[in-house]
Amino acid sequence: MGNVIYVLVIVAFVLYELIAMWKVFEKAGQPGWGIFIPIYNTYIMLKIAGRPGWWLLLFFVPIVNFVIAIIMMVDIAKNFGKSGMFALGLILLGFIFYPILGYGDAQWNPGGAPEPTAPIE
Repeated sequence: MGNVIYVLVIVAFVLYELIAMWKVFEKAGQPGWGIFIPIYNTYIMLKIAGRPGWWLLLFFVPIVNFVIAIIMMVDIAKNFGKSGMFALGLILLGFIFYPILGYGDAQWNPGGAPEPTAPIE
């Protein structure tokens, strides 16, 4: 019985994460189903980060792949109008911070420029 509950909790967590990533992709104007296709989902994330598609090849180079992944996550945070600390959260605790992007009110804004707000009067 304990194993069944454990499996159900894991399945619920994985579904929560998949739906969050689906929402992140859709917010960036990309197909949500792309999360299910290995390698293609990394290509889409590079596009969301505003990086060229050929960077996907760098993920196959040991050590370099870690650096490229960090750069990609920092750029994703910037393009959603988030800070460097949020980028650090994506890097270290992605399972918490990607759902914040997906379920939260963050909007994808390529180039990372904050959206204009009305002046305070």
